Amino acid sequence: MGEADPAIRGGSVAEWHYGPIFDADAHIDPPHDMWKNYLPSHLKDRAPFIEHADDGDYICFEGNRRPFMMINNQAGREGKNFKMKGRLADQRKVWEPATRLADMDTDGMDAALLFGGGPLGSFDNELYVASYEAYQNWVLDFCSAAPDRLYPVGYVPMRDIDETIEHVRRLAKKGFRAINLPAFPQNKNAWETSSGVKALKAGQVSALTGEQKGDLQYFQPEFDKLWSAICDEGLVVTFHLGARVPRFGEKQYFLPDMPMSKMAMAEPIGIFIFNCIFDRFPDLKIGSMESGVGWFAWFTEYITRTWEKQRFWTESQLKNPPSYYMDRNVFGSFIQDRTGILNRDLPGGGNIMWSSDYPHSETTFPNSRAIIQRDFEGVPEEDVKAIINGNCRKLLGLS
Repeated sequence: MGEADPAIRGGSVAEWHYGPIFDADAHIDPPHDMWKNYLPSHLKDRAPFIEHADDGDYICFEGNRRPFMMINNQAGREGKNFKMKGRLADQRKVWEPATRLADMDTDGMDAALLFGGGPLGSFDNELYVASYEAYQNWVLDFCSAAPDRLYPVGYVPMRDIDETIEHVRRLAKKGFRAINLPAFPQNKNAWETSSGVKALKAGQVSALTGEQKGDLQYFQPEFDKLWSAICDEGLVVTFHLGARVPRFGEKQYFLPDMPMSKMAMAEPIGIFIFNCIFDRFPDLKIGSMESGVGWFAWFTEYITRTWEKQRFWTESQLKNPPSYYMDRNVFGSFIQDRTGILNRDLPGGGNIMWSSDYPHSETTFPNSRAIIQRDFEGVPEEDVKAIINGNCRKLLGLS
């Protein structure tokens, strides 16, 4: 076996009686030659290409040549063998349906919600926005290999409300059940963002973060037509981190940045609650993905108690306590988070969903069942079944 295809055996468990697992947050990065096949014909010649050199592989795009980064493809490696840079041949071919489904079988995954992939980090608005649709079409084709097991999330630009609504309508017709928005709306030049990360291109960061202090903000009434369209089409909104992006590739920052990237997702959740978006659109559901959930119950208690005292002078128009919306409208996914599991019965702590994060560096693959048994020790069986399967299906309207 080569490095890209190590001999992998699933973690052994003596007995499994929790039923099916719906991985609420797995990842799928397309192969680099995908772009030239899925971009519009007049943009194909501007797609990225790979240059093989003696010291490694490089991705060449818009005049830049950057080393091929491996951090998002570590499935099957032990932590001591992780590496940041490598060659395309070092990757596990997770974009091949046969490899993906075989790994899911090895790990005991029955279904997965798939994030990642696009857009390109272009500095040209036309190419940047076109790459969203290219990825949407590619990931839908990928999932067609097993539509009862693979569920794509449609990443959409958020620089213009009407443009985003067009994406929502089109993706709903294609069968998507979820769209991913940046934590904050984007600038008119959608790739522009003040949330810079050296190891990532601005357009890729912007797809997750948007612009925290931009002209567009989700609390503005102009966004109501977007929330209405999302509810009409029966879609859910996901935010895959983004309120703060870790400084990948910078060793001195990576570890302290990681927990902050999780807890920072409290801000977009608070924006939706306190600006009464859920009062106006009670059917709207949002998922805070990969944010962890151990802080959900604390956050819920804190914002509820604070609202009780501060709602008068702030002239809050909220119809119910914040805990009401956390329990009805907000979901969250985690990887290894026993604190969140133990707080599942507290206000705000119930809509939690287990995930493997495959094939990223935090993944539980190929030992997911053993890790689930460890982290859910002492938890009633019905609660385990809800968290590893039922809650994700509930979010997506599959049950």
